[in-house]
Amino acid sequence: MTGGGVATWLDEDVRGFHHVELWVVDLHRARTEWSWLLGRLGFVPEDDWSDGSSWRAGDAYLTICVPPGVQGSRHDRRLPGLNHLAFHGGSRSDVDRLMAEAREHGWKALYSERYPHAGGPDHYAGWLDNGEGFKAEVVATQA
Repeated sequence: MTGGGVATWLDEDVRGFHHVELWVVDLHRARTEWSWLLGRLGFVPEDDWSDGSSWRAGDAYLTICVPPGVQGSRHDRRLPGLNHLAFHGGSRSDVDRLMAEAREHGWKALYSERYPHAGGPDHYAGWLDNGEGFKAEVVATQA
């Protein structure tokens, strides 16, 4: 790769991440919350082990785990590091249904007073926060 160019080894169809790994403190709570959200977004369970779980969508997967020596009581998206993960949410009605169901699955709606346009008038999305402090954005990407 040269100064701002695209790596020559990349295929033209590269679309996103290979995987994302989130470190959590409360694995049971994280499994419950992420399993619901990822399942609603089309991810399928891939693996479970004593310290983690993973879900797959196409070529990408998301893992949650409790690594040895993890410190702190929860993630803080306001500190340097990860602020949020944004997901394709399907249609506007798909996003609306997901947002309506979120609370009963451990997710709290953020920016409710500006829903669904907290990201601007041309951006239809919902924002959620879970018990571990992770923020997820679910974007309507279909008409």
